[in-house]
Amino acid sequence: MAVNILLADDHRMVREGLKQLLETDSEINVVAEAGDGYECLNLTNKTKPDIVLLDINMPNMDGIQVLNIMKQQKMLCKVIVLTIHNEIEYLVKALEIGCDGFILKDSDFDTLKKAIFSVYSGETYIEPSLMPLLNSSLAERDVLKEKVSDLTRREMEVLKMIASGAFNKEIALTLNISERTVKNHVSNIFKKIGVSDRTQAAVFAIKNNIISIK
Repeated sequence: MAVNILLADDHRMVREGLKQLLETDSEINVVAEAGDGYECLNLTNKTKPDIVLLDINMPNMDGIQVLNIMKQQKMLCKVIVLTIHNEIEYLVKALEIGCDGFILKDSDFDTLKKAIFSVYSGETYIEPSLMPLLNSSLAERDVLKEKVSDLTRREMEVLKMIASGAFNKEIALTLNISERTVKNHVSNIFKKIGVSDRTQAAVFAIKNNIISIK
């Protein structure tokens, strides 16, 4: 029984090339091709593929958005993210949402097939060359989580206001505390999260989802 694949990539030549390569294997069948995010979702609903090979950069809706919707709607297909990007942020985000595989477009065909059959059998497949970067990133995230957990409730309130651009006087008025107390909180926050100024503190808050950019 063949593995049914949906190809989602905005470049037609890339899709055609992938289709020709994939169908040299009798156990792989390309059931549909999508050129943008909306088309990918529609065709996934219609054709019910086993696996979607999903490009990150697509018009109308990018691969990360598509993946997010697929997981929210509990689509049964597996998803392998296929991209030219080796930026670890894409990989971490895709894994957090629930992708089943992640490989680079310049991978050889054997790697692509291995990813497909590994994912089809229920495993998660990550491009081997990306694993050192992934492990380093996850270790760094664990350290950041520890720093966040060290903050008291009041320090979290102060950090949120710092990241929103508030000065000590504004923070003191809002929280009904003295400016001296605010200064002490700010000093403790900087020490705990390992920063030296308010801008770095704001970046830390955004990276750790303490506040979000609107």
